[in-house]
Amino acid sequence: MTDREALFERLREPWDLLVLGGGATGAGVLWEATLRGLKAALVEAKDFASGTSSRSTKLLHGGVRYLELAVRRLDPRQLRLVREALGERRVVLGLAPHLARPLTLVTPLFRPLEIPYYWAGLKLYDLLSGRRWLAPSRYLPPGAVRALFPDLPPTLGGVAYADGQFEDFRLNLALILSALERGGVALNHAQAKALLLEGGRVRGAVVEDRLTGREVEVWAKAVVNATGPLADGVRRLLDPDLPPLLTPSSGAHLVLDYPLEAGLLLPRTRDGRVLFLLPYRGRALLGTTDLPAGPTPCPLPREEEVAYLLEEVRPYLGDLSGRVRAAWSGLRPLVGRGETRFLVRDHHIEARGGLYTLVGGKWTTFRLMARDLVERVAGDLGLTLPPSSSHATPLLGAGPRPPLDLPEGVAEHLYATYGVLAPKVAALGDRPLLPGLPYLEGEVVWAVGRELARKPLDVLARRMGLALLDREQALLALPRVVERMAPLLGWDEGRRRAEQEEAREALPGLC
Repeated sequence: MTDREALFERLREPWDLLVLGGGATGAGVLWEATLRGLKAALVEAKDFASGTSSRSTKLLHGGVRYLELAVRRLDPRQLRLVREALGERRVVLGLAPHLARPLTLVTPLFRPLEIPYYWAGLKLYDLLSGRRWLAPSRYLPPGAVRALFPDLPPTLGGVAYADGQFEDFRLNLALILSALERGGVALNHAQAKALLLEGGRVRGAVVEDRLTGREVEVWAKAVVNATGPLADGVRRLLDPDLPPLLTPSSGAHLVLDYPLEAGLLLPRTRDGRVLFLLPYRGRALLGTTDLPAGPTPCPLPREEEVAYLLEEVRPYLGDLSGRVRAAWSGLRPLVGRGETRFLVRDHHIEARGGLYTLVGGKWTTFRLMARDLVERVAGDLGLTLPPSSSHATPLLGAGPRPPLDLPEGVAEHLYATYGVLAPKVAALGDRPLLPGLPYLEGEVVWAVGRELARKPLDVLARRMGLALLDREQALLALPRVVERMAPLLGWDEGRRRAEQEEAREALPGLC
């Protein structure tokens, strides 16, 4: 069992890096730093990936829309970002093959001029992938498009291309757990309340364990602010008058009871964006919106965002409003000022008195962001690092699918969640959490014992993913999850009721 008390006590040790924030950015930095021999610790105020990093569109992609912007606006930064992300797409697929896989997407064609336009654009997308391409884009005749998407209006065919799809919250956790195995420290539900200064420089933080109320001073040579949309708030702990770096925008997603065999890129919306409808755990994931938003750890999808997504998909697939099973929203930590849909998804490092703020970027490029940050800090501190190996070091769980004496749907779910560790999870209890679903009670035991889950939504949202897939089923499973967690964590009857009610109230915001 992962000893949370021991991890908390280790925070008292001196560190090279203290990372604030346990999403994709922070987890990537912790993994990169640990791999390269730095002594690194991470603290997260809520749960790992509890914010935007568990609420992405779950694509590993260069960004078809960003490529179109690069060409239309003659923007070399957008073009460079697309090229870098396409290279990283292949890298991530290799690091965690149980969590990431290639995905075919189709752009339907409705007008004759769209045929050369989208075909040429996606061939350029292939070209920018270089040696790390996945599959060539190709034209699909109308009958093939109709077979994949029978509800679409008549088309002139479509262009199929390849990108990657991944389970964002599990990849985030794999980075954290892989770093723990190599001597790093990571603690969820542990909040940095104040920065520690020495000689005018940031040298650590006062960290409160939000589960026990205890505090500890954590000292480090440098502190990394990897708190995503909340990064400006951390920067202002050092100087309240600092101007903002970020222009956050909200990205809402809907999960629909609408099985798909391939992804659908809907190329035209009224605000000039594209929408994705992607196969996701036997259902469909529809996203995303792009509205200005304030920084908050638990954004809720706004009514106008839900309405926008359903209105935009209606001309293509009809009224899907009765098929919504879950809705959630994340925030993009976009760097700069201006209209959010035109801001480049590049990352930015700000060094200010020992506090290194890493913002921007996107999930696909998390490894490049972490590498740049670690090398910047090491250079400033005069530390010598070995070359990065994060592009070629498999994450925890990577490996061929092991045999499991379970129904195929359950076995597939366990491998796609835990990889080669799936048999160990099943051995803890193979009773279904809910009839007809592939989730097992043993997963609750594993989440608490091996994955630092301490709240019911830690389990339901960011270990299993059920709360992201179907809100009603998550509510039905909640009492059984609490029942299994209680003896493992020493909860009495009063604490059990309190935890269950807290999770019920927090479920719409998933944190």
